[in-house]
Amino acid sequence: MSKRARQYIGILVAIVAYYIIHEGAHLLAALLQGVFKQINFMGLGIQIDVFADQMSNTQMGIFCLAGAIATFVCGWILVLLCGKICTLKSPVIKAIFWYVTIALLILDPLYLSVLCGFFGGGDMNGIRLLMPETAARIIFAVIGVLHIVVIWKYLLPRYKEAFN
Repeated sequence: MSKRARQYIGILVAIVAYYIIHEGAHLLAALLQGVFKQINFMGLGIQIDVFADQMSNTQMGIFCLAGAIATFVCGWILVLLCGKICTLKSPVIKAIFWYVTIALLILDPLYLSVLCGFFGGGDMNGIRLLMPETAARIIFAVIGVLHIVVIWKYLLPRYKEAFN
């Protein structure tokens, strides 16, 4: 299989994995709090809808933070498993893990530090019920920068070597 095909497969699986993990965490938080309403399919994305009027500010904040926490945890599990992943024989599976790891480590910090201001807030609308928005954005920016350093200094060299 060509490098380009592996890249496209990896990116596609990363997008699907991100949505499953991020929105799955919202779904689990909503179910555990007893406020799940429905799943909304919106274009290429999905959204977990809740009975917001039945939730306290803290519950809403936790619900909105759940997706970012889940992607953070899963991303770091993949970082910790990098050594084992890089020994896999299949270049397709390695490419999938590479792109999934990047998506899990980068997307939420990028959105919650910078992009949420341009696209209506999303999860930040609930997170700011737990802390000031500026503080949350700074925290996610710092996490994002740390993740970029981990990708650049730790993951990239190992994956490059694994693909050679």
